Amino acid sequence: MEQLIEKGLVIRVARGLYCYPKKDKVWNTGYLPPSYDNIANAIAKKEHAKIVPTGIHALNRLGLSEQIPMRLVYLTSGRSRTLKLTDGQTLQFIHTPLKNLAFHNRTAMLVTFALKEIGKDNLTKEQKEHVLQLLKQEDPESLKRDLSLMPDWIQMIIQQAL
Repeated sequence: MEQLIEKGLVIRVARGLYCYPKKDKVWNTGYLPPSYDNIANAIAKKEHAKIVPTGIHALNRLGLSEQIPMRLVYLTSGRSRTLKLTDGQTLQFIHTPLKNLAFHNRTAMLVTFALKEIGKDNLTKEQKEHVLQLLKQEDPESLKRDLSLMPDWIQMIIQQAL
């Protein structure tokens, strides 16, 4: 494997985890590393697990926060572990029961975990409006199927979007 790395045919992302490099065609600065979400999704696919970003990461993904998370935390149906990447970043996977990841609509799942991070009493009017705009773009039937998986106060926000 070391020879492939030296030749630039593969990049080591973490111990035992490699990817094919993608050439930077815009700036011609060499090779682009994979995104952290791509790495996490590849691990989830390999382990046949579901994942969802939580906390600040979920807020950032939905555009509810401009804060960049220092730790990327995912809930997973797989095993808990922390993966240290070669660039120093860590991906943390925390096991959760599958029922917490049983959402049909990915946006509804992200919204649920993001709003739980904010908290019922800390949700601003602007954040709520942003969430409503995101949810109005989603399929109403899949949102309705996911209502039972959410706390009551988040259900009320979802129903406003419907």
